[in-house]
Amino acid sequence: MRIQMKTKLIALFLLLSLQISAQNIERNNVVWTSPSNNSMGSMPLGNGDIGLNLWAEKEGNICFYISKTDAWEENGRLLKIGKIKINISPNPFTESNPFVQTLNLSNGLIEIKAGSGNKISKFTIWVDANNPVIHVDALVDETAVITAQTEIWRDKERSVTGGEFTDFLSDINYFTKIYGPIITKPDVLLSVPNKVGWYHHNPELQGFYTNLKQQGLDGFNVVNPLKKATFGALMSGSGFEKKDDKTLVSNSGKEINLTIAVLTEQPSTPEKWLANVEKISNKNNKIVVQNNFKLHKEWWAKFWNRSWIDISANATTETQNGTEKQGDVLTRGYTLQRFINACAGRGNYPIKFNGSIFTVENKDKEGFADYRRWGQGYWWQNTRLPVLSMPASGDFDMMQPFFKMYFNQLPLAKYRAKMAFKHDGAYFAECAYPWGAVFTEAWGDKYIDDMPDRIQWRGHHKYEWVSGLELVTLMYEYYLYTQNEKFAREKLIPMAYEVMLFFEQHYKLDERGKLKFEPSQALETWWECTNALPEVAGMNYLVKIIGNMPEKIVSKDLKVLTQRLTKILPSVPAHVVDGKNMLAPADVFKNKHNAENPELYAVYPFKLYGLGKPEIEMGINAYNARDPKGNFGWRQDDLFAALLGLTDEAQKGIIDRASHWDKGQRFPAFWGPNYDWTPDQDHGGVLLRTTQNMLLQCDDKEIRLFPAWPKDWDVNFKLHAPFSTTIECVYKNGKIEKLIVTPSSREKDIIFTK
Repeated sequence: MRIQMKTKLIALFLLLSLQISAQNIERNNVVWTSPSNNSMGSMPLGNGDIGLNLWAEKEGNICFYISKTDAWEENGRLLKIGKIKINISPNPFTESNPFVQTLNLSNGLIEIKAGSGNKISKFTIWVDANNPVIHVDALVDETAVITAQTEIWRDKERSVTGGEFTDFLSDINYFTKIYGPIITKPDVLLSVPNKVGWYHHNPELQGFYTNLKQQGLDGFNVVNPLKKATFGALMSGSGFEKKDDKTLVSNSGKEINLTIAVLTEQPSTPEKWLANVEKISNKNNKIVVQNNFKLHKEWWAKFWNRSWIDISANATTETQNGTEKQGDVLTRGYTLQRFINACAGRGNYPIKFNGSIFTVENKDKEGFADYRRWGQGYWWQNTRLPVLSMPASGDFDMMQPFFKMYFNQLPLAKYRAKMAFKHDGAYFAECAYPWGAVFTEAWGDKYIDDMPDRIQWRGHHKYEWVSGLELVTLMYEYYLYTQNEKFAREKLIPMAYEVMLFFEQHYKLDERGKLKFEPSQALETWWECTNALPEVAGMNYLVKIIGNMPEKIVSKDLKVLTQRLTKILPSVPAHVVDGKNMLAPADVFKNKHNAENPELYAVYPFKLYGLGKPEIEMGINAYNARDPKGNFGWRQDDLFAALLGLTDEAQKGIIDRASHWDKGQRFPAFWGPNYDWTPDQDHGGVLLRTTQNMLLQCDDKEIRLFPAWPKDWDVNFKLHAPFSTTIECVYKNGKIEKLIVTPSSREKDIIFTK
């Protein structure tokens, strides 16, 4: 039986003379005692924009791929910057030598030690948290010779075909039909004194404008972000001499430092890019680097202090490492996924769901480190999942690239609605390039005037229009947590108005005087619907949350719009199955294609049904009847369970999720490939949000503590809540031992679920 009670008096008592100890971050360090065979045995590292996949090889090599969040080539693929191989001679990585490679989470670096006695070689690799520079610091025997070399595989012009370009409709590839062969230009190797450098420079392709013209968007001034983009790197080193244009060789000393400056510019020229990357490179003298390293470690210390979840549970589970304690598995999965977010979440573009910036060549795609399944663009249903956990973890900075990309698409979304449908509002497509145009594969091979409904051909998401509604929901959650009124006025309110106006004007009223969402579809699953639940629930939820916002923030136009919508929105779809009332995918739904559970979108992201809300049984019954089921990839069964207070289901699901990563990968948080690609950021994103919601659920000012937490799991956590609140807690042996609510005025809003 659940007992709910206000805990103000309990909290006040517990607050007396109590201090919460921060997480034991070293517990989650990844330590390997042998080199890896290839890039499938890589560790991730990054600074929020620049990423590394790094591994050591028994031949005496340290290798790493370099990636960047904005390294888009001329055809719209997100490429690697390049690859570096560092050879140490004599080889310290032989089987007879002790070897330890450690991902040091607290300091955001990788350490490699090999050898014994006075023959120890030590390497420290870090990507400056505050500057676009990679550092390799080495302490080796003075007789050792280190060779650092770039390995360029894009060394000639080549045609990109089929699945290498995109797996989406690779058997009906419209690209070659409309645009001709897909050609990628080679990288250019530089010839500069004392340094090794290379870059990729995008030519301007007419295909960008052909894509816009097909969709009737050529009348809108879309800036081509691929045009004349230049990206690459410049490597130099203290104690190194240049051997050739690809190679640096150490010449003296035990302490050796290698730096790699990484830069993307758009638009640019090779000459301008080189001048600017050299400026970055030349700043790295010894004193500057020492200070930057100090600031780098401070950034990571602050990051880990924002929030944490540290779990102890003695029950065991089977993983690819063998039998492990559940608490260790879940804490590791949570912490490492949040680390991966931090390594890639502060760049110019959002985290890519299908591999982030940590893709490597796959055994099935040997030699193509640039490959990722499901192509180059952003799919809304996938792109949102890595962002869901960021409010509660306090990682608000990592939400900015996500908001920036979609807010920048708003003018195009308004233009598209007017052009295609002759009415106002903003229409966001499910599958879009970063600038907002629909994927060519999804659009089809015709021009807009030859398409009767003036929208894309591809049926999987032709009428899947929930993205704008979810975007507003996430923007509202960001505002609720941060109380950033400037963001609310300038971003949230304008977006909400245009998205909601679109639905009001697009659909007609039925005989009851309610909007009839038809044609519509329930995600990619049910293709022929009347009143698809995701859109109907989304509109009802937005009306509710806009009504909760301070009047001084909400514009007059949005107030009037929500008042009109309150009277004409249909109810959330429901039906009776086996005598039980439950949420339904739509009022009418047929033609099933995919394996999602759209009926549960009224539980999340549109929180109309759940703990503390009326008719929770409608959600629970729908959850129990869902078909199919699963706790991997973008599936969210464990998240739904947590929000419905189904502790056993959430516990089982989240442990299953944390226990399984790509069987071909050595790193225990490179999830996938699941439905998408490795490392699967959807899988990890749901893991983070579910774990948070098992501990904490917030609805406006209400803070529900331990709503789906197993009694036999001990935990030490710090999480964020709405209204600039943090909750720090130690829960042990079924009891709260320590609790700190900041500010203390929020203690009255806590509900303890026991």
